[in-house]
Amino acid sequence: MTQIFVVFVTILVFHASVHAVDKIRIGISGLGSQFITFPLAQKRGFLREEGFDSEIVRITGGATRVALASGDIDYSIGVAGMVGAAVAGVPVRVVACYLCAPVWVLMARPELKSVQALKGKTIGINAFGTAPEFIVRIMAKHFGLDPEREIKLIATGPPEARLASLTRGLVDATVLGPPFDFEAKKLGFNALANAHEIVSFPETGLIASVKKIQERPDEIKRTIRAGIKANRYIRSEREGTIQFMMDWLKINREVAVATYDSTAKIFSDDGGFPENVIRLVIEEAKKAAKISRDIPISDVADLTMLKEAQRELGIR
Repeated sequence: MTQIFVVFVTILVFHASVHAVDKIRIGISGLGSQFITFPLAQKRGFLREEGFDSEIVRITGGATRVALASGDIDYSIGVAGMVGAAVAGVPVRVVACYLCAPVWVLMARPELKSVQALKGKTIGINAFGTAPEFIVRIMAKHFGLDPEREIKLIATGPPEARLASLTRGLVDATVLGPPFDFEAKKLGFNALANAHEIVSFPETGLIASVKKIQERPDEIKRTIRAGIKANRYIRSEREGTIQFMMDWLKINREVAVATYDSTAKIFSDDGGFPENVIRLVIEEAKKAAKISRDIPISDVADLTMLKEAQRELGIR
């Protein structure tokens, strides 16, 4: 009788473990094609496959740093902002990269025909210490402008808010990714430069707190796997991704098709990123924070779980 009871309890425990679901919250900074990895992973069931009941939370700027460090969210996806946080001493690390090139287009008022024409002008960014700021500075320097003295940056919020600021004349230019750059072009604004033609710069990935890395490495590995599966879907399933973009971004088919065709192949199919790419983000973050000391990559990134996830997926 005792043996039967032990077997019965064992079966119950096994059954419960098979169906156990971990709840995770993933913070994203806005709507836009560059942010679709985990919303799509949620919609297509890749997060569920990895044992997660997931929630996608919109959160931006300094609130993201606080929420991630405090555990109010489990993961963030904005690489530049979180590298800046790590450089400043916040205990967070990049553990994967899903979009390793910027999708931003520098859009300006109709009368402004070149990047050089932005001398003395105001440019809208998301928030200081985030990818749009770094990208604008790099682009300005590339075209011969001093980003410290010859342009003025103001924080105007996520993409939809930046487009609104441009249309209302509150800024002279801003950086927008699909689908907002297409909307701006239709409204008559000029595309002055494409960021991906100028610089390789990781935009979205997976960022976790050091505490999470120490305590839940398997959870992180499973989250990384879900993201890789989503990116591979994006790259290979054109029609399904276009439909998802239409639903999630609330855009028509014409804009969704143009958005997909301009961004799909930029998404990483293995979650990895070269050392020189993350080093560029570190250097930009140091400049923004006026830090001169050397910052080792290990202070901002931990690729241990990524390598395990890649191996389990048969990538490397």
